[in-house]
Amino acid sequence: MAFEGLTEKLSSVFKKLKSKGKLTENDVNEAMREVRLALLEADVNYKIAKDFTNKVKQQAIGQQVMESLTPGQMVVKIVNDELTKLMGESESKLNKPAKPPCVIMLCGLQGSGKTTHAAKLAKMLKKRGSRPLLVACDIYRPAAIDQLKVLASGIGVPVFEMGEENPVIISERAVSHAKDHGNDYVIIDTAGRLHIDEKLMDELENIKSKISPSEILLVADAMTGQDAVKVAEAFNSKLDISGVILTKLDGDTRGGAALSIRAVTGKPIKFVGTGEKMDDLEVFHPNRMASRILGMGDVLSLIEDAEAKIDFKNAEKMAKKFKENSFDLGDFAEQIIQIKKLGPIKSILSKFPGVGSKINDLDLDDKILDRNLAMILSMTEAEKRKPSIINPSRKIRIAKGSGVKVEDVNKLLRGFEQISKTMKQFNGIKKKKSSFLGFKGFMR
Repeated sequence: MAFEGLTEKLSSVFKKLKSKGKLTENDVNEAMREVRLALLEADVNYKIAKDFTNKVKQQAIGQQVMESLTPGQMVVKIVNDELTKLMGESESKLNKPAKPPCVIMLCGLQGSGKTTHAAKLAKMLKKRGSRPLLVACDIYRPAAIDQLKVLASGIGVPVFEMGEENPVIISERAVSHAKDHGNDYVIIDTAGRLHIDEKLMDELENIKSKISPSEILLVADAMTGQDAVKVAEAFNSKLDISGVILTKLDGDTRGGAALSIRAVTGKPIKFVGTGEKMDDLEVFHPNRMASRILGMGDVLSLIEDAEAKIDFKNAEKMAKKFKENSFDLGDFAEQIIQIKKLGPIKSILSKFPGVGSKINDLDLDDKILDRNLAMILSMTEAEKRKPSIINPSRKIRIAKGSGVKVEDVNKLLRGFEQISKTMKQFNGIKKKKSSFLGFKGFMR
């Protein structure tokens, strides 16, 4: 996951600071040297890393911090505040014109995920009750138009395309079409190149001059680190972009692009891509990202993610089954499916406070969920309802049907048995508590 290395190193620095009852200027200097090195290793621009630590240092050696009862925690707060400022302080919303449609022009290099994120953005807007229109203006990359149409079909959003017509004409006609058909957002998927060239920029400038988009969003690959920042600088100097969609933030990226883009270009990160699914697009919240980097978690994003992806009717049904001790393996399979909707286990746990810096120490494998689901789906309905009937021959059949070993089946059954016991104990405690409260009420 993004920022793992940075989170680990910063946590180590702050642990040393918190262990000291009182901070000296030398302590702060040494800590800031380590923070600067951690930022540089995370591929943060050198000047930005230096300016950042100088700002923190100036505040950290102030009288208020030095004389504080918890100076270490005060320094952590200063770092958190400065990280938030570095990334933009608050979320940056889409610019909407007084009269629709809102035209969003996506640009970027080939391979950055432009077409996929055009569809992701369209789905996000549709979920909010809007009527987006996707526009196929990448007429050069083979199958780019087909890719957009396939993605759009999967999310139920229309696509405007005119084959290999001039992209400037396509974009103009698309905006007119949107006005006639009541589409309040027009998302234009422009062509990319393997590198920045004059022909690409001329075409994008021509599209911009003809349709006057409300937003010009650069789609940049977070995995490319400082190269993403250089790309953002180049596109901004030519097109005056309004913001950035940073993709692949779920990958093994050091995070330098997310921490540098705003400071270098002056333009905010508006969205981040966090996975391959169509729902894996998040609004970028600098304060939440700063909190995540410092290992403090991001519970608000986790709640929002759950609200968007979890079936709460199903959750209520499961809660009722828990209370009645009727939760079976079929229900367990449904819960695995719900958890998988939230993304990789590491990504989920990284949003819990205190977990961020320890995530690498945890033996987590998303394939375990897939294996457990495959085993349950290989069972009969009777076996799901009553696991106690699963004898050795049934275990062999289940193992063969799901491509696992019999030991894996045994492990699943033992784990589920433990869950069932815990459930019964919990319900037993609740019943005793309620009967005790009833007795107290009777004594009154």
